Amino acid sequence: MLPRDAAIAKIKDKITQTYARRGADVVARNHAAVGATVEALHRIAVPATVTATRHRPPPVPADAPPFVREVTGPMLAGEGDRLPVSALPADGTYPGGTTAYEKRNIADLVAVWDPQTCIQCGTCSFVCPHSVIRSKFYDLKELAGAPDGFPSAPLNARGLPDHRFTLEVYLEDCTGCGLCVEACPVGAPERKAINLEPREPLVAAGRADIAFFETLPHADRSRVDFGTVRGAQFLQPLFEFSLACAGCGETPYLKLLSQLFGDRLMVANATGCSSIYGGNLPTTPWTRNPQGRGPAWSNSLFEDDAEFGMGFRLTADLHHRLAADRLGALRDRLGPELVDAVLAAPQRYESEFAEQRDRIAELGRRLDELPPGDPAVADLRSVLDHLVRRSIWIVGGDGWAYDIGSAGLDHVLASGRNVNVLVLDTEVYSNTGGQMSKATPLSAVARFAAAGKTTPKKDLALQAIAYGNVYVARVAMGADPEQTLCALREAEAYDGPSLIIAYSHCIAHGIDMRDGLGQQQRAVRSGYWPLMRYDPVLRAAGRNPFLLDSPRPRTPLSDYTDRELRFRRLRDTDPEEAARLAVLAQEAVDQRWQVYEEMATRGPERFPADARPGR
Repeated sequence: MLPRDAAIAKIKDKITQTYARRGADVVARNHAAVGATVEALHRIAVPATVTATRHRPPPVPADAPPFVREVTGPMLAGEGDRLPVSALPADGTYPGGTTAYEKRNIADLVAVWDPQTCIQCGTCSFVCPHSVIRSKFYDLKELAGAPDGFPSAPLNARGLPDHRFTLEVYLEDCTGCGLCVEACPVGAPERKAINLEPREPLVAAGRADIAFFETLPHADRSRVDFGTVRGAQFLQPLFEFSLACAGCGETPYLKLLSQLFGDRLMVANATGCSSIYGGNLPTTPWTRNPQGRGPAWSNSLFEDDAEFGMGFRLTADLHHRLAADRLGALRDRLGPELVDAVLAAPQRYESEFAEQRDRIAELGRRLDELPPGDPAVADLRSVLDHLVRRSIWIVGGDGWAYDIGSAGLDHVLASGRNVNVLVLDTEVYSNTGGQMSKATPLSAVARFAAAGKTTPKKDLALQAIAYGNVYVARVAMGADPEQTLCALREAEAYDGPSLIIAYSHCIAHGIDMRDGLGQQQRAVRSGYWPLMRYDPVLRAAGRNPFLLDSPRPRTPLSDYTDRELRFRRLRDTDPEEAARLAVLAQEAVDQRWQVYEEMATRGPERFPADARPGR
């Protein structure tokens, strides 16, 4: 339709227009790709009849549940329009855990475990964005019937001499992002305890290994050390195989939430990346444990997610109150000792939750012995499970928390109610095109800040600390995984509002995603992202509630910013303005660090025990 040279020229013009904001080197590489493509063009003779002997594999395996085979599968194959309306759930509720059947095989290189080198620290599974790395320990006798070559090693732990350890990689779900390799603390850079190798030769044996691995028992949650990364690796993730970008910085935090709080978890999710990879039909990564229970998840809008999550809290409290009242009314018929134990049970540690579930199971058995037509029995049975404490989390990105939903978030934090907020802070509207948010740092380029943002990032942590009764933490998994783990557990255990702000590297930053954890470390080392916790429990005890968990800045801010295109872009187009804003950005980092350091060095006398924040 166009002369060859004219068509190629227009293609290159469009490339320049599209990618100029990403730098001249990106434009040049795309132009080179066009030239290489033109040189490689050649005619292919199309046979008159079909001669292929290979066919596309089915979109889901034959042993998938009926709904997945009959509804999800056709959608994945691009044939959703052929489904009758009657095949779709009338109430819009879809089964969870369906990403497990969508074996995409998108990576040429996948993670492979080396049992001889591994120290079983759990770091690789901790940072894995897609939950493809799983760990189990088990009795040696469980290996009976294992496939030939099934990988295992002696468990490196005291008191369990006859136990084995296996780290399994779900090869067909791995995206090959390489974060596990970067995080591994063992071995030389060329060869670590986990490495990337070609996927194709490993898949067949890997399927057999995974099938056997899934028959191994999960660790008893009441016997797992939740306080260490090494222990947390044995907790089953109930958020798996999401369709987030390879190397995503957000999903490891959600996976950890699902591991720590399991089937008690209730998530109110704001619109954004986390709502897309969290519930984008036809598959969803939120799944169930072997008992058939899992987190409850629902998505709301940018502007009202905090209020939506507050509704979760109010409803859970109402259900608990109804259950307690109805249980009290049947106290004499069900046994005073058991009823009193259920109502007074502490519910903070996993062993306590296990004991409470056992009590509730016993209540269910005793209810079975009462007349089935009794309305009081039916009423209690309908809310009985609510006697196990729910863990309510409000989740969203910086576009929600800093901007569009900030008023609602402030309202919820000021309420004093027991809700937890997790902000997945990518510092930009990642899902809708890279627009600037109030979390975008000074000097960064984004949409609506093409000349570099000229104002500092809003300090959401300090705003929440001002209330005095809000637990606040700023975390970065790649810089300090133990601090991340500690903050999430403290926030959930705190009987009041909590706010966790999590550094989430993003493809919108213009980085090599494999270096995402390294960028998190540089952000902390430069003082740009100081790790901190504010714990009102310490204030009530007369101690300094502000804990600064990272050391003084050891590198200039430029060591962090020079590795990201969002900062380099302005340097390419307006070097003088870039230099001016870089100076201001360094000053802002230094000033904030001084404020934080002053808060961290206040003595206990500044926080008397009787100066408790209002609740």
